[in-house]
Amino acid sequence: MAPMKQIFPRRLGTRTWCFISGAFTSCRCFHAEIVRRESSGLPIVHHSRYVCELPENHRFPMGKFPRVFQCLLRDQVITEKQVWVPEIASKELLSSVHTEEYLNNLISGKIKEQEQRRTGFPWSEGIVRRCRYETGGTLLAAEVALQRGLACSTAGGTHHAFPSFGSGFCLLNDLAVAAKHLLDNSATKRKVLIVDLDVHQGDGTAFIFKEEPCVFTFSVHCGKNFPLRKQQSDLDVSVEDGLEDKEYLSTVEAHLPWLLETFRPDLVLYDAGVDPHWEDELGRLRLTDQGLYQRDLYVMKTVVNKGIPLAAVIGGGYSRDMDRLALRHSIVHRAATQVWRQCGL
Repeated sequence: MAPMKQIFPRRLGTRTWCFISGAFTSCRCFHAEIVRRESSGLPIVHHSRYVCELPENHRFPMGKFPRVFQCLLRDQVITEKQVWVPEIASKELLSSVHTEEYLNNLISGKIKEQEQRRTGFPWSEGIVRRCRYETGGTLLAAEVALQRGLACSTAGGTHHAFPSFGSGFCLLNDLAVAAKHLLDNSATKRKVLIVDLDVHQGDGTAFIFKEEPCVFTFSVHCGKNFPLRKQQSDLDVSVEDGLEDKEYLSTVEAHLPWLLETFRPDLVLYDAGVDPHWEDELGRLRLTDQGLYQRDLYVMKTVVNKGIPLAAVIGGGYSRDMDRLALRHSIVHRAATQVWRQCGL
């Protein structure tokens, strides 16, 4: 992997930040253990309990979550003063999206073996706890973004979870829970755009919001990849195996500005999955580090320059080399830091 500082440009075009005040005006409180109101830097949402024990040689790269955070601190991309710490997502919060029966079974451990195979995880108290903290982190990132304009979590993007079951390494749908909570607790009618650029379609999110006019789901994904049976997002862009940087970015550029102009969201939730990378074990696309950085930079700058708050999560990414993967996941935070500084947030 090329050194990150060789990939990232020093300057962007500047534009004064103009926040859409009044959006979700009832969100005065944060679902947080620690808030950082005094910090002037990009808000980063992280919890030490984003991680849990898994069986040896398990395919899911659980160790990436603390490594992403450590990588950002080590490279002086962030400081501890920027770090907001989320509360665990309550059962009441989760029930806005997930069924009572599923939550009761998930929390108590009454998950059948077949259901565990569908999620890819053996049940444990630890896996449930980490997923609840992760969901709380995505909600907190959204809440902070509404106040500050931009925020990033060091986890999140569990878009394969459905209301009554988990799937594909996703037990709880953090993006859906965050969007639904903010809509339900807004003083006025507001709209959320979910931009999902993980290599896999956000099928759970699409299903959850298929009849919700205030949420628009936009997914760019590899058509021949998981899930085999796709759901219908509000806008699905299926791309072919082997797509490279230039063509991928052109695809995003062809749709995002139009969506912002026509749907006019009050908040964007951005799933910045790195599994479109050419080295990803589950990806099938051919993006480079440079391509991922340009993608993230484009999405966040385009949204922020329109005065729309954005909360980013890291999405999927799969590699046996945990340090290399963590560095790749940190691309979105590096791009966000650049946008934060250059757009005057």
